[in-house]
Amino acid sequence: MRTRSSAVLVNAALVLVALVTALPLVWMVSVSFMAPGEASSLPPPFWPKRATLDNYRELFAQAGMGRAFTNSLFLAILATLASLVFNVSAGYAFAKLEFAGKRRVFQLLLGAVIIPAQVAMIPLFLLLKNIGLINTYVAALVPWAANVFGIFLVRQYARSIPDELLEAARVDGAGELRVFASIVLPALGPILVTSAIFAFLGSWNDFLWPLIVLTDDDLHTLPVALATLSREHVQDSELMMAGSVITVLPVLILFLALQRYYIQGLVAGSVKG
Repeated sequence: MRTRSSAVLVNAALVLVALVTALPLVWMVSVSFMAPGEASSLPPPFWPKRATLDNYRELFAQAGMGRAFTNSLFLAILATLASLVFNVSAGYAFAKLEFAGKRRVFQLLLGAVIIPAQVAMIPLFLLLKNIGLINTYVAALVPWAANVFGIFLVRQYARSIPDELLEAARVDGAGELRVFASIVLPALGPILVTSAIFAFLGSWNDFLWPLIVLTDDDLHTLPVALATLSREHVQDSELMMAGSVITVLPVLILFLALQRYYIQGLVAGSVKG
């Protein structure tokens, strides 16, 4: 009886926390369907008196959010692909291949984690400026092409692959590329999804770096476009909430759809090897 009561209390507490967490998101979506000025009344309404899509029509017709959405989606997909290529290759190399200075290089990479990303932005910006890549998507993709955390995750997971399995494939005549494609990549499935989610969410939500390197309005991503829109429509809460919904909804759907693989990859990568 006591165990059942404890379970009820725990579940009730979890439901309460979930409701408190979801409440701002629900109100954001609700306000996005309100008429202009409706959310500014006191007390602010929770539901629109009459739902309207005018805010979304204005965003895509006049505010250019459709172009910004396309830019963000394009950059996020490219960042995800680049991140997977470099992080998975480097993580596997650090886990299973032998080369001179492997341990020292990996220690240096881990040491770089303590350096704030903002510190590296200045030299990276100057480097990209000198080679003429400012105001291009290439410059926006550079920070996401590879990162220490992604390499570390893949390395930890790849260490769980039996060395005997890889050696058997090599003895049978398989080259390193065949071993990597046929054995390693299928075994890294959960961590691939986890790394992809990290890269996609990071690139999609990134504000500071695209703001610095993308000076052309036609190249702006959603977070930058939304910040620009907020300065022009500071009093239009309904329009701002519609822009926020467009920014948040895709990544929320992606995370909910892949959360099982995401958690599996994180847990496995933390306990294996």
